Amino acid sequence: MRQHVNPLSINFKEIERIPSLIEMFGDSKLNLHLDIGCAAGEFLSDLALANISWNYLGIEIREKLVKNARLRARKVEIENLYFVFGNAYNILNNNENKFIIKNIKSISFNFPDPWFKKRHYKRRIIQPEFINILSKTLQKGSLIFIKTDVKDLFDYMDCIISSNFNFKTLHEKDFNYSESFNPNKFKTKREEYVISNRLDIFERIYIKI
Repeated sequence: MRQHVNPLSINFKEIERIPSLIEMFGDSKLNLHLDIGCAAGEFLSDLALANISWNYLGIEIREKLVKNARLRARKVEIENLYFVFGNAYNILNNNENKFIIKNIKSISFNFPDPWFKKRHYKRRIIQPEFINILSKTLQKGSLIFIKTDVKDLFDYMDCIISSNFNFKTLHEKDFNYSESFNPNKFKTKREEYVISNRLDIFERIYIKI
């Protein structure tokens, strides 16, 4: 179930301190994957436990979910997993946090809030300003993954990312999942729900050129 939180709220202007990669992870030199809108973190926890050759960072705008995710990670002592609370755009646009984007190998946007009403489109996580920041800061070869069960939202996200000349679509036939952040193709809770209800899933991969 989607829980609406207005990302444009003034409450998200204040950003919590983000620790360095050395503070976040047991081995800061591992490939880094960022999941934006990680919810309660089950997906990232599964990935981190199964694939210790990557570090996983989740950003979530619902504070309660972040607290639960952090508690779960501490209990099982996962050293390649970290969660951050706040608005992803504000966090990554902050000069003190530019080191995050510069070290990212891939980013996923899994079933983001569609904000169906047209007047709320500005609340959608993928916006031209956000993609522009990523296009200027991500390393060449870095990947962006989008996935949703809402066709209108998919078209919206695809249009914004494809309109940026620093990204191009990477066709799945040319992509090796075994070398990615998700070699076992784990699914999020939302994806499992969509599949069980035989709904369509729309997804695409982009590469920074």
